[in-house]
Amino acid sequence: MTTMTIDLDTKVGALVLARPETMRYLEGQGVDYCCGGHRSLREACEVAGRSPEEVLAGLAALGAGGAALARNWTEASLTELMAHIEATHHAYLRVELPRLDKLLEKVLNAHSGNHPELDEVFDLFQALSMDLMPHLLKEEQILFPFIRSMEAGAPAQACFGTVQSPIRVMESEHEAVGGLLVKLRAITDGYAVPADGCATFRALYEGFKELEADLHLHIFLENQVLHPRATAMEAAG
Repeated sequence: MTTMTIDLDTKVGALVLARPETMRYLEGQGVDYCCGGHRSLREACEVAGRSPEEVLAGLAALGAGGAALARNWTEASLTELMAHIEATHHAYLRVELPRLDKLLEKVLNAHSGNHPELDEVFDLFQALSMDLMPHLLKEEQILFPFIRSMEAGAPAQACFGTVQSPIRVMESEHEAVGGLLVKLRAITDGYAVPADGCATFRALYEGFKELEADLHLHIFLENQVLHPRATAMEAAG
């Protein structure tokens, strides 16, 4: 674990890079470290409606352990990092989104009469899926090949001229996904299964919780590691 001094001016993204074990704690507090990684801890807590002082105290009391990055991706090649993102996070979404869609259909058929909020859950999940699937393709077919060519020292052929152009698009789409996740968490009361919820209902909400955690890490790796490093590499010539 990297030692760092944490205060309310610490950037949330930098905090998680230095101390990956803080991810799950921040998620539990509703503090965004992926799309909102550029914010200070104070700002991120205020956006989440949490007391900055209480979250800071919780971080101070947090021991090592919990979620951790598989490796230090700030030291790996960008080609390795992108391969990891595709094999881990993209592959996960391609399996998990269809699975959750089927579970949601069953839960709607069985429980929508007593739980009208499920209609909004359905709309949010469909919007999330429709945003994510083309996003993966844009990364795999446009951004990632450009970065690989740049890292290999080969001429990168693209109509956009600079890597910053697709990065801006990807981060804007990340913001949209992050907003949908916030709404999904709110409408499900933090994925709390109602008292009359069946096993399928529970599996659905557990799946949503895992999806949120995976997307947070996925977006974090891109916004806070891949994109800044690719931009710096291009600038260095």
